[in-house]
Amino acid sequence: MIPAHPQSQTDPLANPVLPQHAPLVAATRGHAVESIHYGSAVLLDAQGEVLAAVGEPQAAYYPRSALKPLFAVGMLRAGLQLDDQQLALASASHSGAPIHQQVASSTLAAAKLDETALRNSTDLPYGVAEQQEYLAAGGTATQLAQNCSGKHAALAALSELKGWDTADYLHDERLLQMLQETVEELTGEKISGESTDGCGTPVYLISLIGLARGFARLASAEAGTPEARVAAAMSKYPELVAGDGRDVTELMRALPGAVAKDGFEGIQAVALPDGTALAVKIADGSDRARMPITVKLLAGHLGEAAPAALAELASSPAMGGGAPVGVLAAL
Repeated sequence: MIPAHPQSQTDPLANPVLPQHAPLVAATRGHAVESIHYGSAVLLDAQGEVLAAVGEPQAAYYPRSALKPLFAVGMLRAGLQLDDQQLALASASHSGAPIHQQVASSTLAAAKLDETALRNSTDLPYGVAEQQEYLAAGGTATQLAQNCSGKHAALAALSELKGWDTADYLHDERLLQMLQETVEELTGEKISGESTDGCGTPVYLISLIGLARGFARLASAEAGTPEARVAAAMSKYPELVAGDGRDVTELMRALPGAVAKDGFEGIQAVALPDGTALAVKIADGSDRARMPITVKLLAGHLGEAAPAALAELASSPAMGGGAPVGVLAAL
C-alpha cells in the first residue's frame, strides 16, 4: 500500500498525497460485484452550504475541461463579443460534428482569423459517430476537429481584440492572469497549484466545493451578467457543449436551465437555476462512473420533482451474450 505522506516537489509519485476517496459506483455481473469506482463528491444548497458529501471533496483536484465555462466568463468580462452558439462552444468539449467545427470557425472569422490561429493540439473528432463520419469523408486530425477548438477560437479572438500576439496566446501573461483571477473569484478559492491541460491551456487545482460554488455562480447569476450569459448559452445549446448522445447534453436537456460540464479524469460539475450545485471526482479517472453518482445526488435532492429523463442517465447495463446480465449504478 502506498503511504499518504507529503508530496515530493520533484517526483509526485515518490510520496503521493492520497485523497480519502469512498466507493461511489459499482458494476455488477450476475450476482457479483465485478468492479467498484471510488471517488469524492459534494452537493451544495442554494446558499453554498454542504447538503451531502462523500470522500474528500475539500481536497484539491484538477477540474480539467470543467473549467471552460469559468474561462468563458473571464473572456466576456474582458470584452469579447460572442453570440450564444459561439459562447456555448467556448464552454464545450464538443464531439467534432460539422456544426461544432462551423461554430468554432465563425468565432475565428468574426475576429478576421482562421484555423491557423489555433494553438490547441490536433485530434480527430471526439464523438464516436462523428469520428467515423469524418474519417469516411477523408478527414484527418486537425486543431479545428479537436474537442477544445471552441475555447481556443475564443482565446485567439480575445487576443486579436486586445492587440496581443495571437501566435503566442497560450503564453501571454495578461491572458493567463485573467483566466486565473476569474477562476479564483468564481470559486472563492486561491489556486493551490497549476499545470497544463491536454489542449495546452492552464488547469488549476481547486476543491470540489470550489468547483461546485463556481458553477452555482453561473446558474443563479443575475440576467445580463457574463455569468448568466454563459449559463443561458449552455442551457440553450446543450448539443454544442458536448454532442448528440453525450450524457452531459442529455443531462441539460433533462434539467432545463441547468449548467453541466464534464472534465477528463472523472470530473463532473452541475448547477441548477436556484444555485444548488454539485461536483464529482472519480478516483480512477473513469468516464463511465461520473453520471451514476451525479444523477443519484441530483435525484435525491429533487425528490418527486426529478424528471423521468433523469432516471435514464442513472445506470447502464452490463451485457453478456447480447443481453443485460448486470448494471453499472451508484452505491
